[in-house]
Amino acid sequence: MIAESGALLAVGRLLKTARKNLGLTQEQVADLAGISRPRYREIEAGSAAARTTTLINISRALGLELMLIPQAMVPAVDALLQPDGAEDDLPAFAVSADGNANA
Repeated sequence: MIAESGALLAVGRLLKTARKNLGLTQEQVADLAGISRPRYREIEAGSAAARTTTLINISRALGLELMLIPQAMVPAVDALLQPDGAEDDLPAFAVSADGNANA
């Protein structure tokens, strides 16, 4: 449950940052996404989970795209998203002898 709450909070922070960068109110995003403002507020606060379709609608209202990637690829994606000046010569991930990807 702790990992789930952390994920909900992280998604909520991302949505809030994107909304504020666009200069939109919670009500405007909720209207664009086709949900109520209280429901959007709960999702943005990280206090409630949302259906995938709801997250897709919110994401699109904010000019974002929701992507699902295999867990083994998360380190590679994280490496690609590093800010400028990060160590570019380090491998994004390595495959161990048993075939598992490691960060």
